[in-house]
Amino acid sequence: MSHFLTNRLERLESHLKAENPALLDVLPTYYRFDQLLYKTGLLDRDTSLASRISWWPLISILGTFSSGKSTFINSYVGDKLQSTGNQAVDDKFTVICHRSSGAAGNQTLPGSALDADPRFPFFRISHEIEKVARGEGKHIESYLQLRTTNRDAIRNKIIIDSPGFDADDQRRSTLRITDHIIDLSDLVLVFFDARHPEPGAMQDTLEHLVSHTVNRTDASKFMYILNQIDTAAREDNPEEVVAAWQRSIAQAGLAAGQFYTIYNEDAAAPIEDPALRERFRAKRDIDLGKIHARMDEVELQRNYRIVSVLETVANELEHDVLPQLRDAKARWRRGVLIGDGVAFALLVLVLIGLSYWLGWTPSAEVFSAEWITANTLDAAAAAIAVVIMLVTFHLWMRGFIAKRIAAPLSEAYGQVDLNLKAAFLKSTGLFQSIFRTEPAGWGRRAAKKLRLVRDTVATHIQNLNDSYADPSGKLALTEAKVEMPVVKPEEKADETPA
Repeated sequence: MSHFLTNRLERLESHLKAENPALLDVLPTYYRFDQLLYKTGLLDRDTSLASRISWWPLISILGTFSSGKSTFINSYVGDKLQSTGNQAVDDKFTVICHRSSGAAGNQTLPGSALDADPRFPFFRISHEIEKVARGEGKHIESYLQLRTTNRDAIRNKIIIDSPGFDADDQRRSTLRITDHIIDLSDLVLVFFDARHPEPGAMQDTLEHLVSHTVNRTDASKFMYILNQIDTAAREDNPEEVVAAWQRSIAQAGLAAGQFYTIYNEDAAAPIEDPALRERFRAKRDIDLGKIHARMDEVELQRNYRIVSVLETVANELEHDVLPQLRDAKARWRRGVLIGDGVAFALLVLVLIGLSYWLGWTPSAEVFSAEWITANTLDAAAAAIAVVIMLVTFHLWMRGFIAKRIAAPLSEAYGQVDLNLKAAFLKSTGLFQSIFRTEPAGWGRRAAKKLRLVRDTVATHIQNLNDSYADPSGKLALTEAKVEMPVVKPEEKADETPA
């Protein structure tokens, strides 16, 4: 483990000790899982699972241009942090976090403040941008900025405001960052603009924001918000507007999507009819209350997410990663054996052809004791040369086929970016037998360690449940017993019939 990683994990432990001691007990399980992944090559020893997730409660706000994201954030935080308007007013991902109450005013810091600080979810995101858009990693200031406020609403949580999605110009780097924050977030609010009741023009946006969430195991963290629904008051058709958007997200693959309809009264056009205004306001307040309640619970969700990451990675390892590595290694083994067989056959044919060309024909005398004694050294030299040729070809074939098979394997698979390519290349290394079916670092002991991680995760979940729930009712029973009046012996005697 590098000195940098050690310092980073020590800072994380110090933070958790002060901010959330319950999560401090989870860290050793992460470290045990690290050791298992190091041996397989899926995780580099300069990193840790604990360094690949966000330990802070995280809310991401995504959506189309002018869908009211910034107005919503300003209203929730109680501070004018984000610029608002009918056109695209911000083309960067903005991370909003709390600052000391003693500090005056708000501050806007450059993207490097996020890219270089391991406490934030965009740590070293420039490397990820570079992978999908060469040369763009050095322009991190064009993608990220950090804004701070001392308002209590943002305390103990981080909000990420995304730039609006343009269906005609979706840069790969922007989408890579979007996928990154979706994976890390505890709650994802997806905003759409109710002023455009025909969402067909936003189909590309819907494809990325909606269809990618259909098969996610954490799809419940997504809330789809139809903002500025007050515009439907003119025609009094909010149900038709919602139905149009629901049909659109159904076409994107999400059949059970639910929209929350809201608007900001300060930014909305007045609704003249009192009865209609009250009806829209009542529905808005109900939905807004649900959204705020989910945002206020994000710290609780964070605790469960951090524990569940271990179970998710264990499932990915057992059901996705290991089968892929086994299949890749089986293809590699077949290729090497076929190559070795072809090489041996060709060598035999060459030797036979060479012997006939030299006029040598096999006879019983050739294999006599006298012949063997006279040609022992020459025969041994020839045999050694043949063996060296075969071994050299075998080693070359191992590496050649391994590189061919490794090429399409992912270097960042699953929730924590496991390196399948590195793991496979480790499994085909010089000291790895081609007849061993399991990947490097995996066997009965490794499977036992994985079961231990799963059992520990279950214990962590039970501990969280004990903190936030009382399924057996024991706590309530205990409290009831404590509240029962204490009857003194003399009082009992007085109540005894004569």
